[in-house]
Amino acid sequence: MREQDPTSSSTVDAVLGVIPLGPPPWPTLDPFLFCVHHDDAYPAGNEALGPAASLAGRDIGHDFAGIDGWRMYHGDVVPGFPAHPHRGFETVTIVRSGLIDHSDSLGAAARFGGGDVQWLTAGAGIVHSEMFPLLDREGPNPAELFQIWLNLPRANKLAPPHFSMLWRETIPTHVATDGEGGRTEVTVIAGQFAEAKPPAPPPNSWAARPDTDVAIATIKLAPGARWTLPAALPGTNRALYFFRGGELRVGGRAVKVGHRIQVRPELAVELVNGEAASELLLLQGRPIAEPVAAYGPFVMNSQAEIQKAFSDYQRTRFGGWPWRSDGPVHAREEGRFAVHADGRKERPA
Repeated sequence: MREQDPTSSSTVDAVLGVIPLGPPPWPTLDPFLFCVHHDDAYPAGNEALGPAASLAGRDIGHDFAGIDGWRMYHGDVVPGFPAHPHRGFETVTIVRSGLIDHSDSLGAAARFGGGDVQWLTAGAGIVHSEMFPLLDREGPNPAELFQIWLNLPRANKLAPPHFSMLWRETIPTHVATDGEGGRTEVTVIAGQFAEAKPPAPPPNSWAARPDTDVAIATIKLAPGARWTLPAALPGTNRALYFFRGGELRVGGRAVKVGHRIQVRPELAVELVNGEAASELLLLQGRPIAEPVAAYGPFVMNSQAEIQKAFSDYQRTRFGGWPWRSDGPVHAREEGRFAVHADGRKERPA
């Protein structure tokens, strides 16, 4: 099926390209740098909030093999990502199930999950850890999350580090029902869909600018559901990551699960689901269109700036590390919370 171009009497393909997702990280388009989907079926937890299971056979410190359906990642007692630095971009962490314990070099800390999102501007530099505490000692501890890296423009790459918590209670979902009762749910992290407008992103984010057309959302379609993704601004990069389900049609093109679909931004695009419930991640935004120099945890505009990032980190440690371990976790009985670098304390309503 070909969609009508509102600026022309001709018709054009709504789909610009379809590529396999492949192993993580998934391929991204400017202004996004990185996207990974973590989905782990962790077992019951032990006294240290790690897995109550043998770690034999795992490459501890670099365990990405998925043995028994779960990974330790860079953790050695608790799964996760112990202290590591960032500069020059933002992380958006969408926790669909399970929990993350955050600690950073500015003294801030948080526990969030089960639908919460943390949006962290690394800016001039921060060290943080992201650990996955396994609180349930009797049953499984499933964890599923997306981590997305959003670039910063040159003017904001050295902005002060800052994080915002988007608690699940504040994240809106747009619900649409088609003529046959098929239901689509759009959970909106950034951007706006109909009445669903989420909290504002951090102040120095590319997404904070009104003309950048940044949107981050998850889309869940019931079996057989139809829904039309509204048009975006011309010049926006727009991609749908089909990560769960069977098959659907995007702008008339049949696509199987496990693919990224790049769509033409200025067209509304109809999604028609197949027989299984489907889920997609939407990443869109106007390109920053600046040179990207990336090395490990640093993303700048030139190799000279990368070298300076390493030099600055070696000299300052981006504020040092005030925690007793590289992978700290919070108390088992602690609920969802955030303590910011300025001492401000926050809990979901």
